[in-house]
Amino acid sequence: MPLTFDVPAVLVVLALGGLYLRATRHRAVRWPPGRTAAFLTGLATILVVTCSPLAFYDRTFFWVRAVQTVTLLMITPLLLALGAPIRLLLDVTPARWLRRHGRGPVARALTFPPVITLALVAPVLVLYLTPLYDLTLSSAVVDGLARAVLVLSGFLYFWTRLGLDPTPRADPHLVSVWIAFTEVVFDGALGLVLWLGPLLAPAHYEAAHPGRGPDPRTDQIVGAGVLWIGGDVAGLPFVIALFVRWARDDERRAKQIDVQLDEEAAAGAASTSGLWWENDPALADRFKGRG
Repeated sequence: MPLTFDVPAVLVVLALGGLYLRATRHRAVRWPPGRTAAFLTGLATILVVTCSPLAFYDRTFFWVRAVQTVTLLMITPLLLALGAPIRLLLDVTPARWLRRHGRGPVARALTFPPVITLALVAPVLVLYLTPLYDLTLSSAVVDGLARAVLVLSGFLYFWTRLGLDPTPRADPHLVSVWIAFTEVVFDGALGLVLWLGPLLAPAHYEAAHPGRGPDPRTDQIVGAGVLWIGGDVAGLPFVIALFVRWARDDERRAKQIDVQLDEEAAAGAASTSGLWWENDPALADRFKGRG
């Protein structure tokens, strides 16, 4: 089975993995094993993209490169965000600059929902609808930078939407649902453009075609399907995680209200009105003035 070896990618993975594991062993931290597993699995997907048959054929077939794009934009960042690396960093280091500016106006502006949406969809559109795609095929440096941008863009999205790490903003969960829906729409639009539009880098793929596998047109159609359907399928775990967290937050809020009502009842506050719903913060305004 043909393999390749991307030295920069391997060094980055080893460095990030080593720092993360070292932080989890800090005496002041009791870190959940599930988060460690998620983060290390996310790093492993980078190796799959850069040091497996996917990397060996990524300049030969369009669809292989599409698989890499979906992985680096949707799968790798989700797993890294599930590892909550920023929370871990804050637990083991002073991180004074991050603590001072992490909730400042600049950070809040950069994580404004429309900005997050643009950060998620723009890199892929620029990659496939501009001459950048041809450059990634001819320059290893440009290719590496483009891959790094995909991972960082995806991480920015999942970091702010999952909420496992501290974030500058506390947007409603419904905002995350709308951003996910927007991403689905753009995936479909890009897939249609690549499916029905002209061939990308035709000279390159004509010269690189090994005489087996799909022809360039079929190759691009398959790749368009990977970007369209694969991107949506890869986003399903996030949507499920989002709804699970939404349900847990509602349950936590309900428990807090119950505790508050119990404390008020114990202090005699409930006896002032005699009606339990008038003491519920979520319902008091609704029934105000009714008798």
